[in-house]
Amino acid sequence: MHPGTPLLLVIWFLVLLVVVQALRIALRWRVGQKTHVDWVRGLIAMPRRYLVDVHHVVERRPENARMHKLVAGGLLAGSVLTLLSTLLPVLHRGGMVASLFWIVTAAFYAFGLSGARHVAARRSPTTPPHLSAGRFLTLPLWLGLYLTGGLIAAIGAALHGMLPDVLPHAAGAAGAVMTLTGGLALVAHLPNGPMRHAVAGSLHLAAHPRPGRFEGGRDTALLALDLEAGQSGVSTPADFTWNRLASFDACIQCGRCEQACPAFAAGQPLNPKKLIQDLTFALHGGDAYTGSPYPQARPVAGHGGAHHPIIGADAVIHPDTLWSCTTCRACVHECPMLIEHVDAIVDMRRFQTLELGAIPEKAAQPLHHLRYADDAGGRALASRTDFTAGMTLRVLEEQGETDILLWLGEGAFDLRYGRSLRALIALMQQAGVDFAVLGAEERDCGDLARRLGDEAGFQRLAQDNIATLKRRRFRRIVTADPHALHTLRNEYRAFGATWPVLHHTALLDELIATGKLNPVKFETRPVTYHDPCYLARYNGEVDAPRRILDRLATHRVEMERHGERAMCCGGGGGAPVTDIAGEKRIPDIRMSHAQGVGASIVAVGCPGCTAMLEGVTGDRPEVKDIAELLLDSIEHAKTRVAQPSQTILPEGVA
Repeated sequence: MHPGTPLLLVIWFLVLLVVVQALRIALRWRVGQKTHVDWVRGLIAMPRRYLVDVHHVVERRPENARMHKLVAGGLLAGSVLTLLSTLLPVLHRGGMVASLFWIVTAAFYAFGLSGARHVAARRSPTTPPHLSAGRFLTLPLWLGLYLTGGLIAAIGAALHGMLPDVLPHAAGAAGAVMTLTGGLALVAHLPNGPMRHAVAGSLHLAAHPRPGRFEGGRDTALLALDLEAGQSGVSTPADFTWNRLASFDACIQCGRCEQACPAFAAGQPLNPKKLIQDLTFALHGGDAYTGSPYPQARPVAGHGGAHHPIIGADAVIHPDTLWSCTTCRACVHECPMLIEHVDAIVDMRRFQTLELGAIPEKAAQPLHHLRYADDAGGRALASRTDFTAGMTLRVLEEQGETDILLWLGEGAFDLRYGRSLRALIALMQQAGVDFAVLGAEERDCGDLARRLGDEAGFQRLAQDNIATLKRRRFRRIVTADPHALHTLRNEYRAFGATWPVLHHTALLDELIATGKLNPVKFETRPVTYHDPCYLARYNGEVDAPRRILDRLATHRVEMERHGERAMCCGGGGGAPVTDIAGEKRIPDIRMSHAQGVGASIVAVGCPGCTAMLEGVTGDRPEVKDIAELLLDSIEHAKTRVAQPSQTILPEGVA
């Protein structure tokens, strides 16, 4: 018998066990709802999704990326090469070709062993708070045993025919025993342990509920709910689609979502990592969770089951956890396995709101106003343009026509943000832009209703707004509200809307580029830009605001978290009205980031961000919308041109 044969037999045996365990895991998802999956496309795309899309996220932390490439690449490549030897009997007869093959195989096992040392180092000497303990602590041991065994056996096979037979055969046997021991332990980790993500993650990537996220795509709109399909939203694990259940099992508990979550940072009772683990526990039980708990955790009974409610004092997740989320998608953006935490949260909110009417007390009135007044504050829609007193503003009537329709949004009712909108209107008028507004015909876009789970209210508002827009002619919609932008651009598409929608910074950037606005650098104080979540993370728009600021300020600085990885201001997802208390406030944390880089001005591009950041008390940077800063620059340029030049005469000359 060839020295590599015992290793080959062991790995084939382990593969069989993995298949059995994978089937056991997949059978748990059968309780979930049916959904269409393009299996052909998904399976073909799975290698690219794993090697490109997943690693694009993993590589944001280079050390972790190296670890993952070494341990996963080494283990898979070494094991696959060993299995391939089954098809090539020549590799078991000795000779130069066989020796070279087994040397290459041994090299891959060695790479994997190096990666296993990195896995161990992550939790040595103590486990960081964002990482889970439990069976994760013994994972490096079993990985190391499996890979060391493969390395020894492969070296023994490579030396076959070069040394006395007893030595290569002894190495092959010893290595096979080590690989079997480590492999059995790893297989035992599959149903509920650290290795579960290896099976569930692969199927999750092939059957991902948002295939549009891959290959550089961006799919961030909430999926429309069929209001005629009986129950609205998710109450039990069985109410999720089966591939959503698979996505929860794909979690590796790396803690990146926890580190990115603004609610967790503020000490509110939400930890997205524990939330996902609670969802898996609610479905099939499993190991005790060994990661960071929910801050200020509310007591729950911890009862689970495929058909048992997920939310409630008698369940596994307290309602306050559900309502703490700002829907900023930071958790989703940072998840290496591309799990959709926000989709799950909104699905559960929909059941609480539409089926139970169980919403936070302070959120009840805004939803009531949205249903009966089409505005969250219950204000008369005609008063939306009150901030324009003294300005000329055209209202687009039915069958009217304009180049740009300016969507004012909810911020128009706020006196502070009215100043930002006045600046934007003044700039558009100076640039000669043909634009108009809807006036009293503009209803709330429905963002708040949808994030709070009132899908019925959102769909009514969407359909009414779309009907209003279809009775007018325009080329583009422009808005200064990223939440309205996302809703009009992405979420109205399911209801037939196809109009191009621009953020006001994109329009202003365009006007500067075409020479219709000519700012000058006038601001010498350090300026930083706070990226709104619904503009940067949801829509990938991060460059236009910075190009504008670089034309206005001599010194622009970046906060620690910026661009698509920026921290939320705390104003999204209905958080200001659900008002779940934390140990501190999210906007206070975000303002400390600005102070940490020495900024004197925080430039913003969202009414929600303006309100949240200006609500920070004490000595802090000034908060100004980019439109306000741009108008200041242009007014400064006009003043400089208008000042008469002064001739300085030589001393003594009258």
